[in-house]
Amino acid sequence: MAFDWEVPLIAAPMAGGPSTPELVAAVNGAGGLGFLAAGYRTVDGMLDQVRRTRELTDRPFGVNLFVPAPPSDPGPVLAYRERLRPEAERWGVELPAEVRSDRDGWEAKLDALLRDPVPYVSYTFGLPGRDEADALRAAGIRQLGTVTSPEEARAATALGMDALTVQGPEAGGHRGTHRAEDTPGALPLLELLAAVREVTPLPLIAAGGLGDGPAIAAVLRAGAVAAQLGTAYLRTDESGASAAHRRALAELPGTTVTRAFTGRPARALRNAFIDRYDADAPPAYPEVHRLTQPLRAAATRRGDVEGMHLWAGTAHASAREGGAATVTRALWEDAQRAVQGARGRAWPVL
Repeated sequence: MAFDWEVPLIAAPMAGGPSTPELVAAVNGAGGLGFLAAGYRTVDGMLDQVRRTRELTDRPFGVNLFVPAPPSDPGPVLAYRERLRPEAERWGVELPAEVRSDRDGWEAKLDALLRDPVPYVSYTFGLPGRDEADALRAAGIRQLGTVTSPEEARAATALGMDALTVQGPEAGGHRGTHRAEDTPGALPLLELLAAVREVTPLPLIAAGGLGDGPAIAAVLRAGAVAAQLGTAYLRTDESGASAAHRRALAELPGTTVTRAFTGRPARALRNAFIDRYDADAPPAYPEVHRLTQPLRAAATRRGDVEGMHLWAGTAHASAREGGAATVTRALWEDAQRAVQGARGRAWPVL
């Protein structure tokens, strides 16, 4: 598979606002590959971002889709709602009286992309059906499956994905396990890459905790064809991350994996909300995500980092300010220097 980049750096899709057409275009302009995040957007919102991205760059880019999950047991979700009532009263907001599952516009988004294909589509939280994957392939769309284990990699390979994004436990935001109730594996990224390589011949893209040149160089030396970075771009000029989130990346000391905000395991900067509610959160996604939305929105409006969902990978302290194109070039130069120091030569541009 031939990839559309001059440097093997990919801007990860970050749902909820951080990924923007401007960020995608800036990374593309520096020779990398940018992804839009369709998760939580309407189909019209997704298409608006696709149109804007095409206005800003003539280089290929991708769109990431959330694969829908079956409905969760409502009992634990309602119990968690009761546990959160004091929090809602403190913020002066109403929690949803009834929390239902939804499919995040899955069918409508697939139909829209079939009518107006983009070069790449990637999947998080699972895989499409065989007929769906076949239809996108026939439309000329290259497909990337996000995997967190060799078992998921086998399933993605059997479905005919073009490449796999191997997401290690160091990654910020949601871990892309194919089932919400699964406990994510703890195998570090480099070891996970090796384990996945044992079960698939597909090209592997490494993701998770890659915040500097030496980390990028390490995954490329380990056989990845590219490094995917999300947290590294959160403080850039083109990011849609809030001002409070940007500050917290530099100021809060550590991260933890929690279900407290959405019901799915996600790595975030540790704060008071996580400490209070993580133990009570059920493995129910997207129901818990919908349930906590009013709380998170209120905290974000006030810039209260103790109540916000501050997604961040383990290398969050390395996130740089400035233009995303400048950050991309600097990361790649640092990676080349790291390899040159280790081997006495520069890393070839792939």
